[in-house]
Amino acid sequence: MRRARDGYAYQPIPKVATEDAVAHENDQMAEELSGKISTLKHMSIEIGNEVRYQDKILRGLDDDVDRSSGFLGKTMGRVLRLGKGNHNYYVFYLFLFAIFVFFLLYIVLKFR
Repeated sequence: MRRARDGYAYQPIPKVATEDAVAHENDQMAEELSGKISTLKHMSIEIGNEVRYQDKILRGLDDDVDRSSGFLGKTMGRVLRLGKGNHNYYVFYLFLFAIFVFFLLYIVLKFR
C-alpha cells in the first residue's frame, strides 16, 4: 500500500463492480455452454436418424440375401437331381453352354 504523501491516494476496488464482472462473465459462459449443448443435441438427433436409416437398409439387405440363398439352394437341388439322372449328357451340355457364355462375354468385352 502506498502512502498518501506520494501523491497517490489508495482506492480499494469496489466489490460491486467485481461481482458484476464475474456475473457478466458467468452469463457469457452460460450462453456459450447453452449453444454447445444445443449443437450436441442436434448432432445426437442426426446420429440417431442415421443409425435408424442404416438399420433399415441392413434389414432390407438381409432379406434380399435370404431370398437369394433360397433361390440358389433350389437351383443347386435341381442341378444335383439333373446330375443323378440317367442322362449324363445334360452335364456335358451344361458345360458346353457355360463355355459358350464365357466365350461370348470375352468377345463382347474385348471389342467394347
